[in-house]
Amino acid sequence: MTFEEILYGRDGPIGVITLNRPQYRNAQGYRMLDEIDAAFDLAHADEDVRVVLLRGSGGVFSTGHDLGTPEGMEYRRKLGAKPGIQTYDQFKKYNLDLLLKWRNFPKPTVAMVEGYCIYAGWMLAAAMDVIFASETAEFLGGFVEYNTIPWDIGVRKAKELVFESRFIRAREAAEYGFVNRVLAPADLERETYAFARRVAENSPEVLRMAKIQMNKAQDAQGFTNAAEDSLGDYQAMMHMPGIELQVEGARRLLSVDLAVKGRRGERFGQ
Repeated sequence: MTFEEILYGRDGPIGVITLNRPQYRNAQGYRMLDEIDAAFDLAHADEDVRVVLLRGSGGVFSTGHDLGTPEGMEYRRKLGAKPGIQTYDQFKKYNLDLLLKWRNFPKPTVAMVEGYCIYAGWMLAAAMDVIFASETAEFLGGFVEYNTIPWDIGVRKAKELVFESRFIRAREAAEYGFVNRVLAPADLERETYAFARRVAENSPEVLRMAKIQMNKAQDAQGFTNAAEDSLGDYQAMMHMPGIELQVEGARRLLSVDLAVKGRRGERFGQ
């Protein structure tokens, strides 16, 4: 696959995947997700890659789902899924199956988050093993397709944040256990890469088995079954009369607000 919406390369033992749609603040469409998956496959096949680091370009991790860019809609149209079971399978692939695949990727993964990490951005970061964030990063989680927020921060805190639908800063996300380390913007890249290199020095066999066991511990508590079951509830919600317009309308208002802030050159969180 020719990469158009991500960058992929190696930095020594680190496979680096960079979301690269800065004009849309790295909103995730189906093409980007296919490219991310292809990059993970390359990293899997490369024995010299010991760790994968995922980041965004332009000072932003990801503002979430692509809500209808022309190129995003055209790529989806060309996939040719017919209404019915094909459309369901396609939706499930891009909003659950790929994320579970990356969560179970056989090598350690690290998300480096700066700027906004919203909805699908949260989903993508949540599928990684470790999250390092800039102290200026902002997170917005919710009842989304890959609904791991109760596992990410605990049920009561998840209810609080989803009910209110508010942004949290990186230090608050770390207090809740979603973010591992919060760093000054000037230190984020250096410290994240340094951590990844230290991890890469360890035995691939030990790293893989340790990751498998920790994921199994979550699965013994029902993680994967709950994530799969939640997708059905999400789809039921989205097909309630009038609800899709309400949800998408709210997301579009958020998207417009972020775009306006970007044109004004406002800092994140203002």
